[in-house]
Amino acid sequence: MNALVTGASRGIGLAIARRLVAAGHSVRNLSRSPAAEPLAGVRHIACDLADVAALGPLVAELGPIDVLVNNAGVMHSPNWVEYPDELEAATLAINLRAPIALMRHVGRGMADRGGGRIVNVASIAGQLGHPDVWYGATKAGLLNATRSFAQLLGPHGVQVTAVAPGPVETAMLSAIPAARLQAVLGRAFTGRVTTADEIASTVAWLATAAPATLNGTCLDVNDGALMR
Repeated sequence: MNALVTGASRGIGLAIARRLVAAGHSVRNLSRSPAAEPLAGVRHIACDLADVAALGPLVAELGPIDVLVNNAGVMHSPNWVEYPDELEAATLAINLRAPIALMRHVGRGMADRGGGRIVNVASIAGQLGHPDVWYGATKAGLLNATRSFAQLLGPHGVQVTAVAPGPVETAMLSAIPAARLQAVLGRAFTGRVTTADEIASTVAWLATAAPATLNGTCLDVNDGALMR
C-alpha cells in the first residue's frame, strides 16, 4: 500500500508517517526538506506545496496512491490589520489550494481503481475562528472541501475524512497567540495540549481501519475544547 503524506518531515506529519509505516504502508513524504533523521519506509520527495501548478505532474509520476494525508500547514499570526500579501498568498496556497489540488489529482486515480482514503488535517481554528484570520479561513475551507470531495468521490469507493485538532505539541505551538492558547486550553478537560502522536493515531485509524460509513466526517481531537 502506498501513502502520500504532506509535511512528514516533522511534527504531526512525521508521527503520521511512523504510524503508516508500522501499518505496512510505503510512505512518500512531500515537503521542502527531509526529516532530520531518515525513517525506514519513508521516501522524501522535495516539493514546495506553494507551487500548486507543479502538483499535477508530480502526482502523475508517483503512480498509484492508496492513502493521501494532507497534513502540511502554515500559521504566521501577523497583525490582522496589516496582514502582508505574501503571507496571505502562502497561507492560502499551502493550507487550502495544495490540499484541494492533491485531492483532485490523487482522487481521480483512486476513483478509477475503485477505492482509496484521504484524510485532511484541519484545525479547531476552522470551527472557532483564529487571530490569524487566513489560517482560520483556510482550515474552515479545508473542512468544507472534505465534505465536497466525500460527495464527489464517495460513490467511487473513496473515503474522505478530516481531523480538527486543538493546540498540538509541535513547533507551530509557538505561533499561537498566548491569549488564544490559554482560552482554548481553559476549555479542555485536561488543560493540556495534544501530542502529535495522539493526532497521528487518529489519522492512521481513519486512513486504514475506519468504517466506510464515516465518509465525509470530521473527528474533533481537542480534549473537549469544542463539543459539537
